[in-house]
Amino acid sequence: MRLWLMLFLLALSAVSLQAREAAPLAQDEATEKRLVAISSELRCLVCQNESLSGSHADLANDLRREIRTLIQEGKSDAEIMDFMVSRYGDFVRYRPPLKGTTLLLWFGPGLLLVGGLVTLVLYLRRRNKAINDSPLSAEEQQQAERLLNVKEPQK
Repeated sequence: MRLWLMLFLLALSAVSLQAREAAPLAQDEATEKRLVAISSELRCLVCQNESLSGSHADLANDLRREIRTLIQEGKSDAEIMDFMVSRYGDFVRYRPPLKGTTLLLWFGPGLLLVGGLVTLVLYLRRRNKAINDSPLSAEEQQQAERLLNVKEPQK
């Protein structure tokens, strides 16, 4: 009986740890729609592979609250994005602008792929040439025949 009571209390405490207070919604629906649109374009700085609108991290909640405040202050979407980029850098955007500091971010993966393919093709050509272009000398041919003609010793 005690075991069941302890398991019940343990399960109850685990459920209470997972429950969180709901994030406060904006007063009007238009503000909330703008918040979702803006925060879906921003990366959660804690999760890094999740949008700000979908993240449950505490920092994401704070940033959404900050965006709501900026919306209520009458800032435009572009002004809010500029504010976030000035504070956290281009990394906060899912689609950073194309400029000198983000060229590697935009073209780096493609360059690595092309470089890898070129290296692979050159390696395979060199290997095939080494295999096909060097016939055995007469001495190597005789040695290979001797090795192939050696019979196993009889028992």
